[in-house]
Amino acid sequence: MRQLLAALLAGAFLAAPTDSHAQSTSEYPTRPIRMVVAFAPGGATDTLARLLTGVLSQELGQMIYVENIAGASGYIGWRNVAGSAPDGYSLLLAENAIAIRPGFKDLTPPFDPVSQLDAIASVAYSPLALCVASTVPANNVKELLALSKSQSKQLNYASAGTSSVATLVWDVVRDGADIDALDVPYRGGGPAMAAIIANQVDIIMASTQVAKPLVEDKRIKALAVTSKERSPVAPNVPTIAESGYPGFDAVAWHGIMAPAGTPAAIVQRLNTEIVKALKDPETAGLIEQQAMQIVGSSPEAFAGFIKQDIAIWKDVARQAKIEMK
Repeated sequence: MRQLLAALLAGAFLAAPTDSHAQSTSEYPTRPIRMVVAFAPGGATDTLARLLTGVLSQELGQMIYVENIAGASGYIGWRNVAGSAPDGYSLLLAENAIAIRPGFKDLTPPFDPVSQLDAIASVAYSPLALCVASTVPANNVKELLALSKSQSKQLNYASAGTSSVATLVWDVVRDGADIDALDVPYRGGGPAMAAIIANQVDIIMASTQVAKPLVEDKRIKALAVTSKERSPVAPNVPTIAESGYPGFDAVAWHGIMAPAGTPAAIVQRLNTEIVKALKDPETAGLIEQQAMQIVGSSPEAFAGFIKQDIAIWKDVARQAKIEMK
């Protein structure tokens, strides 16, 4: 399990851009572009999308707007983009769920991100944070475990979807630490976090960028982060590895994709502008303030990483005893 989770940071994800497919793109874009987020507003993906669209709108000379199409743990939004014209005017800000969800048996019709979408560029990755509601009397993983075993009221977990990376990582933590908690499903990270803030549920596995300001305002508590090392934006929060589970390492990633068959010249133009934007000090600073580490890979490297991630999470889900195809 440790090796599988550690492979999320494989070198393919960190490869540099290439000009091998560069072509003339002088006429693109000529009208607004939509960036689909396959989850409800308020989550980490939505926050990053709104930051990126502002910068890329300036780079491309056309407005890029965010459209939230939530449902089925991302499936509805992915299919919407995959079924759109492959002309560069419908993009998807994808994240781990797109490498996880397609492996489940309940998708009808099936969805394959490798054949139905084209990879454009990886953007960034970040650790997750194991958090609890402010009223939960636990300040570390050991105390949470003890609490789950001792109290008469069963603890519950705010799930953003059974196949989301947060929930799968939670499944691994829950099983490894033997924490007794019931999953409560929500339609995305935003609604799940709202429930934690309102003390309607006890536990959540959230992105560090969403959790950070809420922890600082003492609206929730962070018990641990899932990366190998402590997050620079939350240096006082221990890692899962430090909490008694050596070697634990899992992160959430984001990248931009388009419908399969998008012209190579458009893919390369978008990749060039995305990587350029990520190298801009101001943009980089804003993303890093969201507790994310910038990547910016070539389309080929990002496509290879997605294939690898699909295989990794199938094995993780299998070991967590979650039914896959």
